[in-house]
Amino acid sequence: METLKPVRRIVTGHDAAGKAIVAEAGPLPTVVPIEKIPGTVFHEIWSTAATPAPVGNGADPTAGPLVLPPPRHGSRIRIVDIPPDTDDFLAQGAARMKDAFTQIGDAAASTVKADSPHPLMHRTESVDYGIVLEGAMTLVLDDSEVPLAQGDIVIQRGTNHAWANRSGAMCRMLFVLLDGEYEPELRAALAAREEKQ
Repeated sequence: METLKPVRRIVTGHDAAGKAIVAEAGPLPTVVPIEKIPGTVFHEIWSTAATPAPVGNGADPTAGPLVLPPPRHGSRIRIVDIPPDTDDFLAQGAARMKDAFTQIGDAAASTVKADSPHPLMHRTESVDYGIVLEGAMTLVLDDSEVPLAQGDIVIQRGTNHAWANRSGAMCRMLFVLLDGEYEPELRAALAAREEKQ
């Protein structure tokens, strides 16, 4: 399987006198292959756990278990390498998704059902900016799809969705996730839809 270039992270900070410094420069300390989705790799870059975000010389927030959504009132930035969908994955993927989403720290995010349009359907209560850095991707929603090319940007607002790689080559996407809260009318509509299913 094609391997993409390692991600390099530069973290700035301040010395005791308040002078700007490079606190760290090098490879990411947290790079996690997803066992149940072979070829998928999460590259954890940074996260914040409050708004406004504390600005200082705090510890690396990516040290620790992988977690899909951003922290409450926080943000998360990551790169995800996504391999091409295979016939085996599409046929068997739904059965493995609970384990896959458990590994990425949010089993409840998976919304896959027998009639889902893709085995990776999921939802988080967040606003996510997804940017195609390399390759091509298809955004899959409940009843529509959008092909994406390098440079395309998706603003994903808490919708049920999946990322389908139908290109035959690896795709690398950058995601910035912001903690969110559904508006009351939308929360009610989603709850009613869930009851019907």
